[in-house]
Amino acid sequence: MIRFGVAGWDYKDWWGPVYPATRPKGFDPLSYLARYFDAIEINSSFYHPPAPKSAASWAERVAHNARFAFTAKLWRRFTHERDEAWSRSDVQAVRDGLAPLRDAGRLGCILVQFPWSFKRESASREWLDDVLRAFQDFPLAVEVRHSSWNEPEFYAGLVERGIAIVNIDQPVFAKSITPDAKVTGTVGYVRLHGRNYENWFRENAESHERYDYFYTKGELEGWLERIHEVARQAQEVYVITNNHYVGQAAANAAMLKKMYGEERVEVPPQLLDAFSGAFAQVGIGGDAARRTDDDSPQVRLQLDD
Repeated sequence: MIRFGVAGWDYKDWWGPVYPATRPKGFDPLSYLARYFDAIEINSSFYHPPAPKSAASWAERVAHNARFAFTAKLWRRFTHERDEAWSRSDVQAVRDGLAPLRDAGRLGCILVQFPWSFKRESASREWLDDVLRAFQDFPLAVEVRHSSWNEPEFYAGLVERGIAIVNIDQPVFAKSITPDAKVTGTVGYVRLHGRNYENWFRENAESHERYDYFYTKGELEGWLERIHEVARQAQEVYVITNNHYVGQAAANAAMLKKMYGEERVEVPPQLLDAFSGAFAQVGIGGDAARRTDDDSPQVRLQLDD
């Protein structure tokens, strides 16, 4: 089972290239994306634990896609705000918020994403161990970005716990983790952030500036062999594009689906228009790729996301 998808769905700059330029009455972006992709990585859970009613709503709104699963970023309290220890109530808030997705069979894993500044030192190793213990009954995937973690002992520890490692594409500077195809659990995870070297570490860079990047066909081909290798070892695989600015992530996710071997890849009509040249290079285009509201499941009213 391999699922291609995007990170997030609530972007103002997606109206036009991904969603209709003018929002139709009752249009739900989440339900809409689940018609074209089999996975979405939840962004909002990084900023605060989701309300259980919101998570239950998300599960309901993707019900028309039997293959669909979410991954969810762990609240930054556990990964980025490390000056003080978290509380038991912090852990419970995350657990309560994600439980409806897990209970509905829609939670692929929790993404435990650390920044480049999180280096393999004794304090960091202890912090990571505590985080993994706190959520050990959830499926977990760990992303580290500093090359100090690239040690056999680290990966062996994940294997022992059955926790996935995230293989990432990012702007590679000194001491950055480089692209790989490692699998340390039943879940395989590939995450493409883009290669915007100019803004990746620039102070005060806006989020859309860091993730403003479009992968060419040639650059994606460099990842196909790695994706195949991850899929060979894992029971289920998530391939998530995070270069979200102006819908580039959606376009690259669709291209990867096609290049991986999916015979018919449907995309939103707006996306087909916006990226027609790149799509044509990989064989996406024409009526087979353009699904309209007339031949698709009904999109529902967007609730709390």
